[in-house]
Amino acid sequence: MHSLSRRLRLSVSVSLVAFFGVMILVLDASFRAVSARSLEDLLEAQIIALVASSEPQPNGEFAPLTRDLASRLATPGSGLYAQIISSTPTRAVWRSPSTAGAEIDFGPELATGAKSFRYARVNDEDVAIASRGISFEDESNVRHHLTFSVAASLTPYEEQLWSFRRQLFGWFAGLAVVLLATLGMLLRWVLAPVQRLEREIHEVEEGTRETLGGGYPRELSGVATNLNTLLIGERNRMARYRDTLGNLAHSLKTPLAVMRTTLPTCAPEPAAVLGAEIDRMTAIIEHQLKRAASGGALLGQAPLDVEPLVSELRSTLLKAYARKDLSLSVNVEPGAQFVGDRGDLFELLGNLMDNACKWCTSRVRVTVSSTPDAGPREKLRIVVEDDGPGISATDSARVLERGVRTDESVPGHGLGLAMVRDTVDLYGGKLAIGRSELGGAHIAVNLPGR
Repeated sequence: MHSLSRRLRLSVSVSLVAFFGVMILVLDASFRAVSARSLEDLLEAQIIALVASSEPQPNGEFAPLTRDLASRLATPGSGLYAQIISSTPTRAVWRSPSTAGAEIDFGPELATGAKSFRYARVNDEDVAIASRGISFEDESNVRHHLTFSVAASLTPYEEQLWSFRRQLFGWFAGLAVVLLATLGMLLRWVLAPVQRLEREIHEVEEGTRETLGGGYPRELSGVATNLNTLLIGERNRMARYRDTLGNLAHSLKTPLAVMRTTLPTCAPEPAAVLGAEIDRMTAIIEHQLKRAASGGALLGQAPLDVEPLVSELRSTLLKAYARKDLSLSVNVEPGAQFVGDRGDLFELLGNLMDNACKWCTSRVRVTVSSTPDAGPREKLRIVVEDDGPGISATDSARVLERGVRTDESVPGHGLGLAMVRDTVDLYGGKLAIGRSELGGAHIAVNLPGR
């Protein structure tokens, strides 16, 4: 019973058998009730015909005319019997010729206007008996009270009932077989997507396919989509593990540059500066490892103010590029917040601002604003611009690939914008590359925020 198809077939079969059984019982009861009413009406009609054909006899009794008798009443053992009882005194004044050799108790006399209908067993035969009490005056004003009774054998009706039952069982059995076969084909058709889903999952397990196919019914499309999302997420998770070392190396580049810049200056407290950068390197390592394992998420994340992170990065980058005549302007809209992991935003801003500082001539501009009309994953807008050579339209897609650089003469590893793209994709945001009014690159990022 671990098969869903088998469960459905068994449940439908039991339901059909129960339904047909109830229907057979109902139809059988209805047929017997109709037969009983028909038999009672038939006997009542025979009594009326018997009363209408009865005439006084020379001996003072009453009897129907022989020519008016039904053929079955005139034939012995025909299964239709009749009797007339007089109450003065109580005795049978007439019996139909069909009662010859049959001992039938038609019952007692009835009061005027009274009726009765009952079943009895006579000579190993079941019969139905109907009686009616009649009272009238003859031409001599003598009142007569008679009880007319008619009995009919139930054998023809029982044979008819059993014939009806055999036909009923035959038709219902055939109908049940046809319905079960039809339902079997329908279940096979309905469950085909489930069997296809099982087959494709098995193929994914064997490695012959990467994701589940499409075109599933509405009830299974969500399951297939979620499974594909899970498969893609697991595949991306493994890719993030492979990329972590490269990301770590790239993320630690700026802190190392600050440390190299600080050492020759012989500042009064170089240890404090170096200690802060070492702490930052440690935080970057922990963030990258956590991101590789979890991939980041929006659920349960508290909104994060953007302005402190931008200010911290501005201070760090001005130190890292102290030998460059650099103007790094920052314009953060008050109250602009990011919904996500602090380390992800720090890494994204660090890569964008570091690239701008590296490629600019002398000016870098960072603008952070909130766009209330945008979707929930695009409300925070970050724009980083510089006055450097910029990125051409043909290179705007290439620079987002890992390890790709447009100018090999400039030191770097080609990982910064690829890491930015990964973070944007992770949060379902948008990334656009264009030409800045300053003359260089214009990189706009939309992320979840408020």
